[in-house]
Amino acid sequence: MESAVYVGIDVSKDRLDIHVRPSGEQFVASGDDKMLVERLRGLDPRLIVLEATGGLQVKAAGLLAAAGLPVAVVNPRQVRDFAKSIGQLAKTDRLDAAAIAHFAEAIRPEPRPLPDEAQRGLVALIERRRELVALRVAERNRLRELHSSWVRKDLEASLADLAARIEAIDAEIERHVKASPIWRSQENLLKSVPGVGDVVARSLVAELPELGTLNRREIAALVGLAPYANDSGQFRGKRSIRGGRSTVRTVLYMAALSASRSNPAIAAMYKRLCAAGKAPKVALTACMRKLLVILNAILRDQRPWQHA
Repeated sequence: MESAVYVGIDVSKDRLDIHVRPSGEQFVASGDDKMLVERLRGLDPRLIVLEATGGLQVKAAGLLAAAGLPVAVVNPRQVRDFAKSIGQLAKTDRLDAAAIAHFAEAIRPEPRPLPDEAQRGLVALIERRRELVALRVAERNRLRELHSSWVRKDLEASLADLAARIEAIDAEIERHVKASPIWRSQENLLKSVPGVGDVVARSLVAELPELGTLNRREIAALVGLAPYANDSGQFRGKRSIRGGRSTVRTVLYMAALSASRSNPAIAAMYKRLCAAGKAPKVALTACMRKLLVILNAILRDQRPWQHA
């Protein structure tokens, strides 16, 4: 009986290092090598895993997924923690590929649909908007304590320029979303929930395409809002969240903050938790998860918000 084949690919700027388990075969290819597809297809792998490496993995993952091969893109920290757990401390491209393949065989992350070109374009716009907003915040902070009128005028000009650029990118994001009937429908459904506005809805459409396709536990774990235990023997530590998609958590935080005042379901939950002695931050984190579960159900059922 033949063993299932698992493939790990370490992605660098100029090449791909590939490791195959359980055979131990290793070889090198380029990111757009069509022969790579045929070679891997001949192995009939159960799973191919790549790390998310600053966008370098997009071309290779897209090429393999388009060929119908089972591809999963994972967080590099997961693989590195796994490598340390099995005693692999050294780090080279070949060793990294072997660790990724071992991770694929042992952990077996679920392959997920990869974003197409349109979605990658929308994500790039969302990310650029986030960068511009961060620049605006930094410039506003510099404006608070100044002893030079010239610097003040320069900062005011910079802020005016940033405001215009953010307005322009907002219009471009809106154009992208409106051009897709699916995205337009998703945005309208998400915005039906009190506390969810344009920025939150469009960020979720772009950066959380799995919304509506997973159950409540899976979507919470994917975003990084699932509480993890910290217990040992008789000791019961505080539950905490970690991992997941930090950019999605950031927009959900702002949405939950707004919803804790304007959404009757979230506001009631927030008040109840605070009255029970929970710290405001803990209560708000619970509200973030509740809001995420609501949004997930709305897209799953394709029904707008209705407060019971």
